[in-house]
Amino acid sequence: MARVGLQLFSVWKDAEKDFLNTIERVADLGYESIQFAGFYDTPIEDVADLMERKGITAAGAHVPIEQLQGEALDRVLFEHEKLGNQLIICPALPKHMRDSEDAWRKSAELFNDIGQRCKEEGFTFGYHNHDFEFEEVNGQTGFELIFKNTDPDIVKMELDCYWASYSGVDPYSIITEYKDRCLSLHVKDIKTVGEKTVSTEISKGELPLQQLIEEAMKHGTEWFIVEQEDFEGDPYESLGVSASNLSDLAAKARSNVN
Repeated sequence: MARVGLQLFSVWKDAEKDFLNTIERVADLGYESIQFAGFYDTPIEDVADLMERKGITAAGAHVPIEQLQGEALDRVLFEHEKLGNQLIICPALPKHMRDSEDAWRKSAELFNDIGQRCKEEGFTFGYHNHDFEFEEVNGQTGFELIFKNTDPDIVKMELDCYWASYSGVDPYSIITEYKDRCLSLHVKDIKTVGEKTVSTEISKGELPLQQLIEEAMKHGTEWFIVEQEDFEGDPYESLGVSASNLSDLAAKARSNVN
């Protein structure tokens, strides 16, 4: 069943000051799930207790590539098991792991290793794109080099609609091409303000979100995640609007798909 959540990086400044209070405020906006981007030195047990009390679940976690290898990965999986989170996502790659075709191919090999390890421990591994994945390297994009050189059973995709569109790539075409590989969708609306391109509240921008969500649901996408980095006013007001609008879009999509 498709579920709606918030990537907590959207409120990282508050999370840095008081992580538990930030989660509580997000839950009160109507989000049923949260996606992590670190714990800000907060004990995992406290996070788990709060999630249970507020009735919210984990919608994955963004974990830096440095923490996805060796004993560091062991610790990550141990912590997230306590939170009931089974989706581990690499949010980006440092430049030296993507500055050539060979670097991309080596990163793909590493992703296969991470994906296999996650699968053995009962987790799912995926990769989240920005814009640089869509730059060409010897006739192929980094995005293609990653997803065409990894095992689709153990390396999934979290497609960021904003960054794909920002790069001139239609996110709909990615969803239709990779189908059930897109396990999570960053539903991040985009608008142009003067000469700048910014993220905005769900349904307040330029992306055909209803179409994207319906197509993703057809192929089994499980998570629909709000992420917003640009705010004109109170971030929580904006995120509340997005929670309501995305829930409405998802409900309509379920009805149309089923």
